[in-house]
Order: sequence, then C-alpha cells, then structure tokens
Amino acid sequence: MRIGHSRPARRWTRVAITVGAVLGLVVAAGPVAWAAPAPAGRGAAAGDTVGKAAAGTDRQSYDARTGDTPRARQALRDRAAAAGSRPAAVDLRRSLGSEAVLDMDGVTGTPRQVGRLDGFLTGPQRGRPVDIALAYVRSHLAAFGLSQADLATLHLRQDYTDIAGIHHLSFVQTVDGTEVFGNGLKAHVTRNGELISLQGAPLAGAAAPARGSRAVVGTAAEAISRARADLAERSTAPGPADLATEVLFMTPGGLRRGWQTITMSAARPAQHVIDALDGRVLYRRSLGNDAAPTGDTGKHRPPATGTAYPYYPGAARGGQQVRIDFTQRGWLAPTATVLSGNNTHTYADVDDSNAPDATEEIPPRHGNSWDYPLVPFHLPAVSFCDNPWPCSWDPDTPFSWQTNRNQDATQVFAFVNNWHDHLLAAPIGFTEAAGNFQVTNATRQGLGGDPVRAESDDGANTDNGLPDDGHIDNANMDTPPDGISPRMQMFLQHEPGTTYPDGDPWSPTNVGDEADTVYHEYTHGLSNRLVVDANGDSTLGDVQAGAMGEAWGDWYGMDYLVSRGLQRDTRADGEIVMFQYDGEGVFFDRTEPVDCAVGSTSAACPGGDGTGPGGYTYGDYGKVAGVPEVHGDGEIWAQTLWDLRAAVGSTVAESLVTRAMELSPANPSFLDERNAILQADQAVFRGVHRNAAWRVFAHRGMGFFAGAIDGNDAAPGEDFSLPPRPGAATGTLTGTVRDSASGAPVAGATVTVVFQGSAQAANPSARTGADGRYSIPRLVAGTYPKVLAGGAGYEAVTGPVTVRPGTTTHDFALRRDWAASSGGATVTAFDGPDLSPDCGPGGAIDLDRVTGWGSTSDLGDDGQASAATPKAITIGLPKAVQISQLAIDPSATCGDGGSASTGDYRIETSTDGSTWALAAAGTFTPANRGQLNLVTPAAGTGAGVRFVRFTMVRPQVFQVGACPGPFSGCDFMDLTEIEVYGT
Repeated sequence: MRIGHSRPARRWTRVAITVGAVLGLVVAAGPVAWAAPAPAGRGAAAGDTVGKAAAGTDRQSYDARTGDTPRARQALRDRAAAAGSRPAAVDLRRSLGSEAVLDMDGVTGTPRQVGRLDGFLTGPQRGRPVDIALAYVRSHLAAFGLSQADLATLHLRQDYTDIAGIHHLSFVQTVDGTEVFGNGLKAHVTRNGELISLQGAPLAGAAAPARGSRAVVGTAAEAISRARADLAERSTAPGPADLATEVLFMTPGGLRRGWQTITMSAARPAQHVIDALDGRVLYRRSLGNDAAPTGDTGKHRPPATGTAYPYYPGAARGGQQVRIDFTQRGWLAPTATVLSGNNTHTYADVDDSNAPDATEEIPPRHGNSWDYPLVPFHLPAVSFCDNPWPCSWDPDTPFSWQTNRNQDATQVFAFVNNWHDHLLAAPIGFTEAAGNFQVTNATRQGLGGDPVRAESDDGANTDNGLPDDGHIDNANMDTPPDGISPRMQMFLQHEPGTTYPDGDPWSPTNVGDEADTVYHEYTHGLSNRLVVDANGDSTLGDVQAGAMGEAWGDWYGMDYLVSRGLQRDTRADGEIVMFQYDGEGVFFDRTEPVDCAVGSTSAACPGGDGTGPGGYTYGDYGKVAGVPEVHGDGEIWAQTLWDLRAAVGSTVAESLVTRAMELSPANPSFLDERNAILQADQAVFRGVHRNAAWRVFAHRGMGFFAGAIDGNDAAPGEDFSLPPRPGAATGTLTGTVRDSASGAPVAGATVTVVFQGSAQAANPSARTGADGRYSIPRLVAGTYPKVLAGGAGYEAVTGPVTVRPGTTTHDFALRRDWAASSGGATVTAFDGPDLSPDCGPGGAIDLDRVTGWGSTSDLGDDGQASAATPKAITIGLPKAVQISQLAIDPSATCGDGGSASTGDYRIETSTDGSTWALAAAGTFTPANRGQLNLVTPAAGTGAGVRFVRFTMVRPQVFQVGACPGPFSGCDFMDLTEIEVYGT
C-alpha cells in the first residue's frame, strides 16, 4: 500500500470455542520461556482494602520493550543516547533552537518524539498534511536513523481534524504484510500547514522473523486462552467479546511474531501481546481504571423522559431531581423500552455477569418515562443518613438495594449521556473521529459500534442478596480501542456487616448517584482514546501516565461542576472536594481538595502521608500516599491543572489539556504532558498563554530543569525555574566515578542528567572509560535536581548538580551490591511458584525496588500465621565475598496488601552451596516497609561466602485468625529487594 493511502481497519478475529477444547491448551506444560500465570488478584493497587484507590484484580502492566532489569533498562538508555549523538541528530537539535525536544527510543534508535516548546518544526505550508509530515521526515532521515525503504513500510491509518483545526495523522508500520504493534509514526499539523511534532519510534531496517513450524500459539483461540490464563480467569475459554489479531512486536532482542488480544469478557479486561513462538507474555495492559436518536422519529409517540440529579441527592446546588427529555437530547428513542441509546446501554448488572438478562434491564416507570424517585433509607446506626444526605440502601438487609435499583440506573444513564455531550462539544471536542463512544457515527469517522456499557449496582447480588468484598466501595471504567465498547461499573457503598464510619467510612449510597464519580470514570475513556500510539492503542502506563489518568478524571469533572455553578468555588483554598456524597467529604479517596494552593495554610489542605501541608509539587511524587500510587500522585497533576485553569480560564484550559492529550508521546511523564500543553498553546493560540503556563508549571516544581527518566520514573527531580533566555550560557559536566569501598575507578558506569525539555536529547548521558571518567557537554547552565550515576552491580546514586558556564567537575562514589543480577549474581534456587515476569525471584536482586519477589504464604482463610509455609531464595554471588552487611526491603510487591510483606525472616550463608551457617534472623514490622533495612550478620561472614539464602518465614499478617482483605498475607508473602555488601 502506498504512503498516504488509508489502510483497512485492523482484522480482529472473534473466537467461539468449547471450554474443554481450550482448557487443554493451557493445562499441558509449556516451554520454559512460558511465564506461569499469577494467582487471581495479583497486581491490584497497594493496600488491603479495595476501593477507588485499589483497582480490584488488575494485573500490573508489563512491556518487554522496556527491559526486564535495571541493567537492561540502562542499556536502552545508552542506546537512546547514542542515537541522539548521531551528527545529523546533533545538527537537527541545534537548528531547532534552545527549546527543542528530540527524544530517541532505546529499542529502535529512532525518535520517540520531536518538537519544540517555543514554535513549530516547520513554517506554514500548503498541501496535504500527510505530504507535509512525510516531507519533513524524508529531509531528516539521517537524523532519525531511517531510510527511504523504512518509509515505504508506513501506511496512513488515520487523519482526523480536531475542533481546533489540527490534523492528527497516524501511520502504522507493516513488515511482511503484518502490522507492528505500538511502533509507527504520528504527526500533527496545524490548519496553516505547520508541523507541530512527531512521535512513534518507527522501526529501521525491520525484517520479519520466519513463521515457526513449532509455534506454541498458532491460532486466535490459543492466544486468547493464554491471555485469559495470564489474568487468572477461572475459565480460559474465549468469550464472545474477546478478540485477537496477528502482530509483530519489537523487543530489545529483535522482532517477534505474536498475537494481540483484547479480553473484554475477563473480570478485569486487558490487552496482551502473546509470543507466537513460545507463548510468553510480551505485553500486558489493563483496560480498566478505578474511581441522534435511533428508531421512531417521535411523531406518533411522546418523547422518552426521565428524572435525575444534576449533582448528587441533597447537594446545595443540583441536589433535587429534574425532568430530562431523553428524546429531545438524542439519548433515547421514543419507542425505547430499556435504557439503550446511541451513547450507552445502561442496566443493573447485579450478578456481575457483564451482560444484562431480562431482569436487569430498566423499564419505564410508566408509559415511556423513567421518573423513578429516590426512596431514602433511614438507618439509625448511620449518622450520615438524612444528616446531611439520603442513604439509598441498607447494607445489613439482603436485596434492600432493589428499592432504588431503577432510580440509580436512570441516574447513571443521564450522567453518562450528559458527559458524552459535554466532551463532544467545543472546546473539548471528543468527536467521532477522535474515537468517542457511540453506536452510530453520523460523520462516518471513527469506527462506531462502541457505546458505553454502563452497569449500575454492579455485583449487588454476589453474596446472597448482598455485594461480596470485590463489589463494594468502588467504580471503574475499562476502555478498549476504538470500535469496542467500554465497560463502566458502578458499585454500592459500605461493606455489609461493618460499622459506620469506623468499620467502613463510605456511606450506604450508590456511587452512580454522584456526578463527579461517573464523570471521573468516563474521563478515563477520553484519555485512553486520545493518548494512543500509531495503531490507536492507549499508551497510558502505571506510573506518571496512570497518575495523570486519575487527575484528568478529577479535573474535567470538577471543572464542569464549577463552571455550571453546581460546585461552589471562591478564592478560599480547599473547597473543591471529590466524591462528597460518597461519605460526606471524607478524605479517603483523595488526601486534599483539587484547589489547594502551594503553601496553603488552610486546614482543608493538610498534605499527604509523606508531605508537608499545602498543595503538592512534583517533588511530592511517591509521597502523597506514602508510596508511588496513581490516585495519590494524580493529585499533584490535578492541582497543577487547576492552577492552569485559574491562570487562563476554564475554556482555554479545556482546549489546552485536551489538545495536549492528542499531542502526547507514548506513556508520557508529567513533563511530557507539560511540553504537550505548551505545544498545544502554540498550535491553537499562537503561544499567547506560554508565559502563564510556564509560571504555573514552574510553581508546581515542573520548571525548566525538572527531570524524569521516563514516564515510569517514580522519583522525578523537581525544579522551580522558568526557561532561560535564548543564548543562555552552557557548560560541560565531567568527573570520575569510583567504588566507595576500594576507591578504584568504575569503568562502564553511566552518568545521566535527568532532564527533559531542552536543546539536548532527553536525559543526556555518558559512560565512563577505563579511568572512571565521564564528560557531558553542552548543558544549559543551571541546577539539575536529579543527576543519576550507576553501573552494573552498583547501587545508583542520585543528587542535584549545579552546572556552571565552562567546566563543572562532579565525582561519584558507588557502593557495590554483590547480590545484584546486573553484577553477575544469580538465583540458584527458590521455593514456591514462579510468578515471572511480574513477581519472579529475579525481582529480589535487580537493584530495583519497584519490582520484587512474590510467593504464596499458604495460610488459608483463617489467617493462622503459624501455618505459613516458609519460602527461600538462594543467591549465587559472582565472587567470594567477606560480607559486612545485608540490606532488605521486606515490602509487599505485585500489588499485594501491606500484610503480605515479609515478617519473620532467616538469613544463611555458605561457601559451597551445601553447608550453611545461620547469619541472622529476626522480624520485620510495618515500620520496616518502603526502605532498605540494614542487617549486620552475627556469623557466617568470613571470606569465601559464595551463596546467600534468604527465607521468608511468614508474612506480616495483622491479626492471627483474621485476614485483612484480598491480596493479603493470608495468601501471599513478598519482599522487594535483597542486597549484600562487603569486599
């Protein structure tokens, strides 16, 4: 297919197959490379309770392209730096000025993104946007590491124009007739023909591997079965909504043939790429995030109507039900008998079957009117009820939710449709072409066929007329690619059998009765459809991008409610509180209101678990909730956008924030999105709001010198500087890296200036020579808050460095971890299941405390700690070592609750792997979590130690005989890192 011509829609295969046939595929033992599926529930957000801040049973994201170890990830960063150092790339950076962004991908060596923060890549041009974009690429092939032959593999998938007149072009890449997953080319061109930016990291010189005659996964059914097994589904049989298509997947080791799957029938839908040759998981991303009329024209039948609250029951504004003409608004045909229109099919999925039966559809109350009133529940043991707002069910009475079932579904239907219309309208413009959610796309742009499946009272009858633990105090939205319906689930609140508020602070209400809850969840659909790769698949990851996903949900909802006068907002701090009706404004979901200013002294802005009082800044990342967590860290971005709204107004802010999503690179960091907002202002408003935006971001710690390694950096460096003036002085950073114990130079170490948004390639870096010296030239003079030094087998060190004009010398001393896999240590044995790639034993020795080793505790439901089955890991050291100390982070991993952290432990050493000496034993408590705890061994430390065995004896279960919740120490036992120091 020639460049510039559209390509057909992706050829998905739906599979219908018997359970027995599919189960046979996964019961049989696979090859060693096959990653065994984790037990059900692995990968939820940290915590022992499931709420809006804990995503149920989601598996953690995994992407083989990013490297499985810190050493592999560093190798990718080195390759990216080398690509950015090509003479043509250096020349291009210089030609683009002081605020150029040229960010290379470490897997492909081609641009992840190219742009400017103070202008465009080209001036105005006439002609087709596709020709403008490709002409620019052709003129910079050497800088991009591409060839003319590579361009021939790119095929235009989409060219849609947003409401600001910007053309957004996506070119997918095909090799040997098969589409490449994730890599391609995206380009954005203004209405005047100016090229704004490029993204996508297309492959260079790609050659497809041969189809293996011994491929483990040869059909769509087998691929879906593998994906469902990875999700720990009870049945691996493909469901009617599950899809699969063949793709090529680029890994650091080269192209692999695989299958992309979408498993919408799973309890928590996900997108996978399964290796066709050996069946292992190459990619996993959860599709879920927590927290014109058809038919008769109406001439012969009255319009369909209903009643709903504009905000929530009893609110000071929008707290009374109002009549809505569903037909006049285009939401429902006059002939409708259930709540199913062009934008949504809403039903009460009380059995959580994810499909409505006849009893779960919502009929009109009379005629064709859904005017169901809310019947309040007066519960004397719950102070919330009637004081100040009504309750809607009794958590201790089975089936009491039936009283308001139809009312709540009607309310959800109204909220979902209203939000569809709000996001569709200017200045947001979530249009059909952009991938919004509709049965029929009147413009014939986008794919259509994907109305929101809104499920109210989800799981209300999963425990004998009551919701079980997995269907309470929550809400979520699963968003697959365009053309496949998303699923929104609204749960009941307040766990049956608990007191209020001590046992459960959530009031006995229905989450679907509050506007900001529904709007928040629906906005996950907006962000997952706009922040996409060239193939149209969402790229929002689990760390900074995931935090922004939560923040966008909060910000868009409260922006609307304030603009419509439903939520009061004065100059006082601390008024914009999320989820007020959920529990009278309790700070359980969010630690602070959205409008808390930096330095605020308001009592409503108390700060988070690890921060000071007042509004948050970028340096608070990972501290708001005490650990990196998307809801807590999302508050930083939400408050920043609220400042932007105050600076430029709601209408301009809505435009900038939305257009920036469309301009985003894959898996963006906060700084990537800051850059995209600045680019959006150039494209839409010719840079009028540039200075105001920079002041907002700098005030929140996202100034010019701020840095993040990438979107997965949970410890970014904050800076409060505005951009320097053009022609600012530059300098060279140089120095020596040495071993902290011996003083010897460390060869092959990498020093990285963690810095984005400059005239340099993102995160400029250098490797040390045999003498341990490094040199990084052409850095803008200033203080960089995060400069990172590390090497194979060494703990990385990070700190601020001030670069002055001329030459600045800064030396680093690194401590050797003899247990690090990057330095040659290996796992020689371990007990329990292998939960790789997410939670395998290698996670304990990878010098990365984001990952760890997870195993099972075998305590059972009674939580008898004495019955735990110890799990040991044996580490072979690369050399004989005289051990001085060990360091252990016993924290739970894989999304398990804190009680799954290692409690009692035992450490043994050996010179030969056969004879063992007890070196140390003890108990870790909750106070030891989230840090490396030094352990000085009492014995077994003499010269010649070659093996260390660490045993998790039992987890930190809070109370013997009572499990604290799902994913707890009753089921799992984990640790995050083991390090060994000595000579």
